[in-house]
Amino acid sequence: MPAADDVALRHEDAALLVFDKPVGLLSVPGRGADKQDCLSARAQRHWPDACVVHRLDMATSGLMIMARGPNMQRALSQMFANRHVQKRYEAVVDGVLVSAPTPSDQDPWQLIDLPILLDWPNRPRRIIDAKRGQPSQTRWKPLADGPYPGTTRVALQPVTGRSHQLRVHMMALGHPILGDILYASAAVASKSERLLLHATQIRLCHPLTQTPLQVDSPTPF
Repeated sequence: MPAADDVALRHEDAALLVFDKPVGLLSVPGRGADKQDCLSARAQRHWPDACVVHRLDMATSGLMIMARGPNMQRALSQMFANRHVQKRYEAVVDGVLVSAPTPSDQDPWQLIDLPILLDWPNRPRRIIDAKRGQPSQTRWKPLADGPYPGTTRVALQPVTGRSHQLRVHMMALGHPILGDILYASAAVASKSERLLLHATQIRLCHPLTQTPLQVDSPTPF
């Protein structure tokens, strides 16, 4: 696949583009001249009709969709709003994490259902707030031992799409993501030079062809 200024393109068609955002790159421009380099700007230099549909945190790597033109942007934004786009992530978290035992014929995924609120005095941090937070759900399951002693590799599937949702929910579960300077202790954050969170898969019904589309990205850690 071609690349847009060192950002790998995983899928291209008349309706949408799927890029593999590297860690440390903004999804959209920030405030200030030093924050204008981002995935959307790089993409638009090669595909002028590329439009933002959703975002990834700067510290998160992996798959990000961009629409081709405003009509597709509206269609894909509605699909995200209606939860018709499934995203899967992989992370390495602190501690040994195991699923609750379930019969073999039941869904192995577990659910975190904790409302999230912007911690305004400490923004951009988010907190769990049962009274004022927005409803937020994340499905998770352990995959294997992590790359460091006392860590676990997990799959994460956001049901809702709140900012920092996966990071806040894993912190609330008592298993923050390695390398997370916002939500992990200094000791856990220092276990990795980067946030060990990667968007590995996107699945949706293609808005033009109405056929299933799945795009995958191998986890780089």
